[in-house]
Amino acid sequence: MPATILENLTNGCATTSGKDISLLENVQTKKVDDITHAEAQGWRRILNDDDRAVLALRNLLFDICNHNGGGHGGSAIGMAAIGVALYKHVMRYNPSDPDWFDRDRFVLSNGHCAMWLYALNHLTGFDNWTMDELKGYGSAKTDGFTTICHAHPEIEVPGVEVTTGPLGQGIANAVGLAIASKNLAARYNRPGFDVVKSRIYCMTGDGCLMEGVALEAISLAGNLGLDNLVLIYDNNQVTCDGPLDWINTEDVNAKMRASGWHVLEILDGSYDVEAIVSALRLAKSLTAKPVFINIRTTIGLGTKNAGTFKAHHGVFDKESVALSKELAGQDPSLTHIVPDDALAYFRERKSHGESLQRQWEEQIADYASHHKDLGASLDATRNAEYGTDWLSALEQLETRQFEGKATREVNGEIIEKLWAAYPALCGGGADLVNSNKVAYSESDVFHPTVSYAGRYIRYGIREHAMASISNGIAAYNPGSFLPITATFFMFYIYAAPGVRMGAISHLPVIHFATHDSFAEGQNGPTHQPVELDSLYRAMPNLTYIRPCDAEETIGAWMLAISKRTGPSMLSLARDPVGAVPGTDRNKVAKGAYVIKEVPNAKLTLTSCGTNLHYVVAAAESLSKAGIATRVVSFPSFEHFDRQDQQYKESVLPLDGTPIVSVEEYIATTWARYTTASIGMTGFGYSASNASNYDRFELDTKGIVKRVSRYLEELDGKNARMAGWRSI
Repeated sequence: MPATILENLTNGCATTSGKDISLLENVQTKKVDDITHAEAQGWRRILNDDDRAVLALRNLLFDICNHNGGGHGGSAIGMAAIGVALYKHVMRYNPSDPDWFDRDRFVLSNGHCAMWLYALNHLTGFDNWTMDELKGYGSAKTDGFTTICHAHPEIEVPGVEVTTGPLGQGIANAVGLAIASKNLAARYNRPGFDVVKSRIYCMTGDGCLMEGVALEAISLAGNLGLDNLVLIYDNNQVTCDGPLDWINTEDVNAKMRASGWHVLEILDGSYDVEAIVSALRLAKSLTAKPVFINIRTTIGLGTKNAGTFKAHHGVFDKESVALSKELAGQDPSLTHIVPDDALAYFRERKSHGESLQRQWEEQIADYASHHKDLGASLDATRNAEYGTDWLSALEQLETRQFEGKATREVNGEIIEKLWAAYPALCGGGADLVNSNKVAYSESDVFHPTVSYAGRYIRYGIREHAMASISNGIAAYNPGSFLPITATFFMFYIYAAPGVRMGAISHLPVIHFATHDSFAEGQNGPTHQPVELDSLYRAMPNLTYIRPCDAEETIGAWMLAISKRTGPSMLSLARDPVGAVPGTDRNKVAKGAYVIKEVPNAKLTLTSCGTNLHYVVAAAESLSKAGIATRVVSFPSFEHFDRQDQQYKESVLPLDGTPIVSVEEYIATTWARYTTASIGMTGFGYSASNASNYDRFELDTKGIVKRVSRYLEELDGKNARMAGWRSI
């Protein structure tokens, strides 16, 4: 079958053919190295170096998959020719230094094909990807055994750019990586000095292209004209459950064109390395749009289950594996062996990558001599050295300038101050920045109609992609970017998978969740997040902070910028709240602290965010009624858990006196700290702020009423022995 590349241009289609190759015809008696054509269908009569490289990769994949009883090998086998094209002929990278700043980035969005990436990393000479590591793929990992060959790629391992697995996330990550590269190039490249040339390549399968997060990211990438991004579609027309046409018959090329992408198509992606290379090189010359390359392949190529869902995962049949190895001149009885000539063909990339990096480093030195200030700025960006001006800016903020303002408004003013003081900040919101109070300059918008040097991104109504794209930006180079996102807290349920992936991947992103309670008001329960705090407070490595006023919002920022090992979420109020005494930006780092102490306390009330001022007023009322009540501000569970036991007990005594939390959320997350909780037990209601606090008995009089009833029921008993309850 001749290889064909189709590019959709404005005035029609242009066709380019790869170099003609001699393919075996359907003659059953013809033989190649004593293997009949029926067994070796598709190969040219005399194998060239690329063919042998493809065979070596496939045979290694067979062994990786079968060694421990199976894995997701079907697509990996079908993508072998794509792997040779990318890793041998097209991508700029250095296996000796996986973190080289200006490398091309590759993202495996269909992360279940991880063995494909692992095998290529081994073949091209990444030092950590040894054959022994490859043998660990699919291992039960008993007796403390570990391997870097995880079932899906994980960012902590050199040679893996981002953690992928949940389908579609990788596409959004790739868009983020492309934004980061495009931004750096616009800021630092000068005539004669293209110091940032990194391109982003992303592999996807049928599944990713059906996921909402991918479609959101694809749409945004087209709008932004990210011509440094190439999305490679392993089009094998098979999903886990069966043929693709059971569930999807759309014209994917037309959809990509409509989304603002160049589209190339390769009809034979199972064998024709040369055609794939031609398409990838053509992609480099195309401008103003990202590039989508639709490559037809066969899942489980050359095996008995080829082209069917049965090839998606599981072991490969021995007969097919033996035939493939015989075609390559390998002994079928041996496993995990790569022919010397094929290995040398791949390993050339190691010295080639070292040479590329040396040339780049020489260029950087020359660049710094010609552009001293830019060179210093690029060096600071590469090394995430942004000084302490941001901290000084926060420390100089005085709370009185924010009197009468909601925490979302305070947060907006802080962003405006820090945007100049902390150049790593970038990002934006999901079409709600006026409500989120995120200010930006029109000249600072990241868009081809303005400039790619801008740091503000208009994400549109794409919450899921916004979070996942931010992860990609953060992953480009540790610390070079600190992305922010913003939307209503309720709509972080749309973004939750992306936020979670950032937490898993230890990527620093700051999420601003405004309108964080039923105080949101008339929009009703669809906009009122009574349960979302439970998700984010339970999410490992996500720092969730709910400040009650300007002072605590400043403290939350101090913690969020300082955190380099994962995301933070600031939960912010829509409306101003009443005065809360004793708040302290520096004590936010304690997680919880006493803001009102009383002698011989009989009760502790604790809260955060928009409910705390009601709690302060309720404590005063209870104290006047003879129930001495102390008050604790509790902005961060995570930071409180880090404190020593002595401090914890000084804040929340274990002497059996009642400790009651108050918050406009479902209260179960408080059970590990308190003896009782006042909170929501259902969804919210479409009504005014004050009306809802009265309706759900979370205003001052409601708190006093519910606490008084609880104390009557306790009747002086040890509150901890009585057990936690919702009151």
